[in-house]
Amino acid sequence: MTPARRIAFALLWLGVLAVAGWAIGAHLQLSGDLRRFMPSARTPAQKLLIDELGEGPGSRLLLLAIDGDAPATLAAQSQALRAALATQPAFKLVANGAGLGLDAVPERLRPYRYLLSPTLDAQRLDAGYLREQLDSRVQDLGSPAGELIEPLLPSDPTMEMLRVAEAWQPAQAPQTLDGVWFDPAGKEALLAVETRAAGFDPAGQEQAIAAIRAAFERARGASPTRLTVSGPGAFSLEIGGRTQREASLIGTIDSLLFVALLWLAYRSWKAPLIGGLPLATAGLAGLGAVACIFEGVHGITVAFGFTLIGVVQDYPIHLYSHQRPGLSPWASARSLWPTLGTGVASTCIAYLTFFVSGVDGLQQLAVFTIVGLATAALTTRFVLPALIDPAPRDVAQSRRLARVWSALARWPRLGVASVSLLAALALAVVLFVPGPFWQNDLAKLTPVPEAALARDAQLREALGAPDVRYVIAIEAKDAEAALQKSEGLLAELPLLRQRGAIAGYDLAARYLPSARTQLQRQQRLPEPQVLRAALDAAVAATPFRGDAFADFLRDVEAARHAPPLRPRDLAGTALAASIEGLLREREGRATALVSLTGLHDPEAVDAVVRRHGGQLLDLKQASESLVAEYRGRVLTALALAGVLLALAVWVALRSPRRVLRVLAPMALSTLLILAALRGVGVELNLFHLVSLILAAGLGLDYALFFDHAGDDRDEQLRTLHAVIVCSLTTFMVFALLALSSIPVLRAIGATVALGVVFNFALALLIVREPAAMATAEEGADAQP
Repeated sequence: MTPARRIAFALLWLGVLAVAGWAIGAHLQLSGDLRRFMPSARTPAQKLLIDELGEGPGSRLLLLAIDGDAPATLAAQSQALRAALATQPAFKLVANGAGLGLDAVPERLRPYRYLLSPTLDAQRLDAGYLREQLDSRVQDLGSPAGELIEPLLPSDPTMEMLRVAEAWQPAQAPQTLDGVWFDPAGKEALLAVETRAAGFDPAGQEQAIAAIRAAFERARGASPTRLTVSGPGAFSLEIGGRTQREASLIGTIDSLLFVALLWLAYRSWKAPLIGGLPLATAGLAGLGAVACIFEGVHGITVAFGFTLIGVVQDYPIHLYSHQRPGLSPWASARSLWPTLGTGVASTCIAYLTFFVSGVDGLQQLAVFTIVGLATAALTTRFVLPALIDPAPRDVAQSRRLARVWSALARWPRLGVASVSLLAALALAVVLFVPGPFWQNDLAKLTPVPEAALARDAQLREALGAPDVRYVIAIEAKDAEAALQKSEGLLAELPLLRQRGAIAGYDLAARYLPSARTQLQRQQRLPEPQVLRAALDAAVAATPFRGDAFADFLRDVEAARHAPPLRPRDLAGTALAASIEGLLREREGRATALVSLTGLHDPEAVDAVVRRHGGQLLDLKQASESLVAEYRGRVLTALALAGVLLALAVWVALRSPRRVLRVLAPMALSTLLILAALRGVGVELNLFHLVSLILAAGLGLDYALFFDHAGDDRDEQLRTLHAVIVCSLTTFMVFALLALSSIPVLRAIGATVALGVVFNFALALLIVREPAAMATAEEGADAQP
């Protein structure tokens, strides 16, 4: 193929990729739901944790603080911000302490006050009680609050609605200044905002936070006040932005280094451009396959998948390094294919084991990686040769490379005894270095700065937010049964607070009694004639007119015949968000939650809760057990991958000696990686484990190609050149990742960078043939 035709073919390839990229992008549905990368929850605590990670109110809660001016100014801006956000559909709840009184109770719910209040549980609505209440109202009318109470008297002479409204106040509300919430020092106005977008929806959270900041800018005007936004949504944006910035910087540096290295290695500006085509094709093919098979592609699949298939940049490098004058690129690709195909097939088989994990995210990752690797290998074998210069320089003729190979010939070759000793030492380090082996705390994987986490904890404490670790859960067949069971705790929890076991609590039954309780209270409401007689007797001894309380009589009669309130009846009210967060319903089951504040005696609380058919759940322990279960599945997949990989190599090589020689560097490198990480005190996490597969795939490739070279000196030199270039490009990429401030990127980078070093060295020390090395040394000495 002429140079002009090669250029035209390359442009055609790029055009096909552009069209494919546009088509995939138009139909690609990215998902940020972390539950796709979690195993199926088994315990109640795990189920609650998964729900909370997904769409629980806690994952949608944003904490706001306004500071930097006088309290009156801060209160005014808080009110303006609340008013601006409350009308926007992006928010389910905007609370700042204002509007939580009677205004929060719709008119249609006010007749229910005697069904919602516990007054009738211990008190009859008789003449004596009414007389006592009317006497209190006479005194109230003579007080400064008289103007506020007078409009309420005709319909509510007992002020029952005020009692209900007070009971509905947040269980641990912060102090109120100028009608809005403030921190204890009175220097920050506080708000709590619940978004409609789930916590795992980065786009929705970004839009919500942008709306908050825009509304604040309008509210503050020329004031020097500042706005702080904290919470899971704010953290996810910070993590995403920070990760994107670091990944972009690392990607730019890697691209420049990759181009420079390939230009130095092959003295051709076309080499890095053409070599990137299989990688681009692999990425698009992997994305397309995942999009076709699964409903929505997780962002982690895309990010991690492109990292895992980064090994495919080695395929064109092997083709470049083995090309020489007199040998067509097609013949070169054909001769390399058995070795390249064995490595690719073995790695793909290893990734197949992710399907046994039962985790949707890992299965997506397996499809992406397998399709990507296979596509890159096939394009390197059947398409890329059309673009390669058929008459390049032969790297085997490089004097510098020959001297390097000669120096390597002096390295001692590792035999069975040496490999066994190294493996034993590495295993001893892995097993006996003190300190935790596994990292189970998901919080330690977050790159959110400590200052931001401390600020979030400060705002949560100021707002009286509940404990994020412990929660009481009461399971039942439906919402009504869950409310009935949780009502038993209403008498016990205050006693626990008095004893200091807890500082506070909140539960749905505090706002909405069960239908059974409402019906019991309804039966205690007197008949119209009885109530009228009692009211007349009470009014007779007061300054009030006899006909002043017709609205009261009408409300009580309405309550006598009203159907009990259900959770769905509160939709559109300020209570809806509180009920939704504390009463979870799903098909066939319901869970009543009791949030706790200041839990000091878990054993005492657990004993009380169990008597009422509930459980005290430790969500931190649940997350750790979920991580441990996930890790167990990954370890099972890795073990199965090792067996299948060995079988694949056996089928390809059919020689016990060669199979052991090819697998030994990879197996020993895995142990050395673990020993190096444990030796410097690194606690291993899931990302280390998955990265080990990538490192093993690299080691297998290096060993296979050294084995493929045999005792042919020129082939040994060409293989050395290819492996050096492959190792350097891969090492640069992952060494930069190892320097990242993002814990996940750092775990991947450190693992694979160590793998490159160990696999390269061990492939040379174990796989190379002594005879071939001697030949190489003689050849180097003979060259002028």
